[in-house]
Amino acid sequence: MRQSSVRGDRSRRRREPDAQEPGWDDGPYQDQGLPPDAPGWTPPAGGAVSSGDGDAPADGAGHRKGGRPRGGTGRKVLRWTALTVAVLTVGGAGAGYWYYEHLNANLRKAPRSLSGDGLKKPDPNAFGQSPLNILLLGSDGRNSKKNIELGGARQDADRKPLADVQMLLHVSADRSNMSVISIPRDTRVTIPECTDPKTHKVYPQTSAAINESLQHGGPGCTLATWQELTGIYVDHFMMVDFAGVVDMADAIGGVPVCVDKNVYSHDSKGHGSGLRMEKGTHPVKGVQALQWLRTRYGFEDNTDIGRAKAQHMYMNSMVRQLKKGTKLSNPGQLRDLAEAATKALTVDDGLDTVKKLYDLGGDLSRVPTKRITMVTMPWQYSADESYVMPKPGDAEATFGLLRNDTALDGKDKKKKATPDPGPSTPKGRLKVVVQNGTNSTVNGPVSGRASVVQQRLSGLGYSAAGTDTALTTQADTTITYRDKGQRGDALALAKALGLPKSAVRESSSATGMRLVVGNDWRDGSAYPKKSGEEKAADKAPDSADALNGEDSKVCMKVNPQYTF
Repeated sequence: MRQSSVRGDRSRRRREPDAQEPGWDDGPYQDQGLPPDAPGWTPPAGGAVSSGDGDAPADGAGHRKGGRPRGGTGRKVLRWTALTVAVLTVGGAGAGYWYYEHLNANLRKAPRSLSGDGLKKPDPNAFGQSPLNILLLGSDGRNSKKNIELGGARQDADRKPLADVQMLLHVSADRSNMSVISIPRDTRVTIPECTDPKTHKVYPQTSAAINESLQHGGPGCTLATWQELTGIYVDHFMMVDFAGVVDMADAIGGVPVCVDKNVYSHDSKGHGSGLRMEKGTHPVKGVQALQWLRTRYGFEDNTDIGRAKAQHMYMNSMVRQLKKGTKLSNPGQLRDLAEAATKALTVDDGLDTVKKLYDLGGDLSRVPTKRITMVTMPWQYSADESYVMPKPGDAEATFGLLRNDTALDGKDKKKKATPDPGPSTPKGRLKVVVQNGTNSTVNGPVSGRASVVQQRLSGLGYSAAGTDTALTTQADTTITYRDKGQRGDALALAKALGLPKSAVRESSSATGMRLVVGNDWRDGSAYPKKSGEEKAADKAPDSADALNGEDSKVCMKVNPQYTF
């Protein structure tokens, strides 16, 4: 997938890393440089991926110096495989209290956030429903023999893991749709100050690749980084390492994937995962599933972005398999799957039991496949092409859709156009509480925002408006109300301040009318006008490269240099 709007079709080719450089794509055939049907080829012991050089960072920070986004470690994407299987099926594997407790003990737990209070969980809608946001992480930890056998470099065994796969899964409040956003691992972001829960070491705020956030105390810091980047409250995280992934792919009997040409992910320099597949659709499992998920050299333009497309295809296909119940009717298979999944998972302290995972799986299973949409965060290269950054306008528009619980597929039911109700309360008698929501963990709060806006309201005739001195954190400025009869008053208030209609929300938990001044209005008494590209949209922008969960005909385009 080429981001033509950013890079164009430049003829200049970037230097490819040498096979012995840290960061190259190692695979099961890298040490011999031979295809599996060549004379003299022997499979690696146990069918495992060669440990090789792995994906060791060239500068100790998780990305290659002065280069494009790192190409190695596509294997980390397979953590989504383990995670999805765990979420959708692990609860069904219990066979008594003792086994339930055994599975609970398998789970590793960590604090949800390591950077202060962060965002406040959004108020439920008029029906008491709330969206659900889960951060899915894949670490490249090499802290076990099995993880090393599956592709980790032995010299990295003591290095803190990087979060090389990061996806935010958003389930709508009514559970009618699901959206998944991937982010390139070398995206440069602000990582907020985080405190390691075990050592109590404080990691200062810094600007770095987002995959490094895991090294700042654990997954809770990655969650805090996502919240700061997107303005989306994240309810939970789930992190998976290498171990158990191949067994999980086997347990569901293989996942169908498709290529438009014969592909062999290997070249004379040792690049590639070793994936060898003929044109067409084939079920992959075991080591071949691992190869598919880590393939970069072989698909499209040999980037992490093209690989994300292959990951999305695999994930969607696997969900379709799971919904059909393929190979998962045998209790023994389910137990094996649950055992492997729980041993591979690290979850936040709000998902610390199999029962909670099972309940979560029930929420996810309610979403029809045709309403699952997977995208990659719209991105662009930095000026020197040394790292990735969110694409102005498009990235924020994508995040804004999820903050407003709007499906990325653009298929949310449109409300019938009805005249907006008029105000029912005179301005001077409308009680409105104004609160400062600019308490950003990165930029800090802007003092006095509630007072500034309250004074503006007084000048507009809303003399009964007051302030709440408590600080909160919110990306967008909103007006919430509880009773349907207040909608007309809320809309009139929004119009007076120049706020969009989307800022007005009915909430079952509201105690009155409340105006929260968000981080989109950090200065001035007039709400800032948004440019055309930043205005509210009803679907993901084209640059997000959306893939629908029911699309079983999509095929990965093979790079002509990697065909046979």
